[in-house]
Amino acid sequence: MGIEIQILDFLQNFRTPAGDAVIPLITKLGDKGIIWILLAAVLLLIPKTRRTGVILTAALCVDLILCNGILKNLFARVRPFDVNTSVQLLIPKPADFSFPSGHTAASFSSAAALFFAGEKKLWKPVLALAVVIAFTRLYLYVHYPTDILGGMAVGTAAGYLGFWIITKWENRNLQ
Repeated sequence: MGIEIQILDFLQNFRTPAGDAVIPLITKLGDKGIIWILLAAVLLLIPKTRRTGVILTAALCVDLILCNGILKNLFARVRPFDVNTSVQLLIPKPADFSFPSGHTAASFSSAAALFFAGEKKLWKPVLALAVVIAFTRLYLYVHYPTDILGGMAVGTAAGYLGFWIITKWENRNLQ
């Protein structure tokens, strides 16, 4: 954890009043996956994108089970602000464990689900937002860099699994 704390401390050198105001708002988009749940709901309402909405919903469910249901409790990693208590947090202290980053996992799950579902344009801005949300977790000192990498991996896997599950289900119903 030493090098990871050093990376987080290094990032603290780049804090600005504007960043301190905007970053918490951006990270809030990922709270409880709300932006991704809203996106799934919108996609489900539009007949042309309904299948993509189902895949995204499945991916978010897989992510919730893997990330919050299994991995966070399995690894039980303390958060960086509990190790370096001198950092002033800009958001309320998250109460769950650190690894993997749930915000990052849900965000990358959404981007991956859209990609695997064949959304040619939508997945790119979603991926860009996923990267920004992941960065906010470092800026805010609530996750280690490896939490972010773990969230990216879990999210990408969940996005693929959501696609795979729905595709298998569709193929099974065709027979």
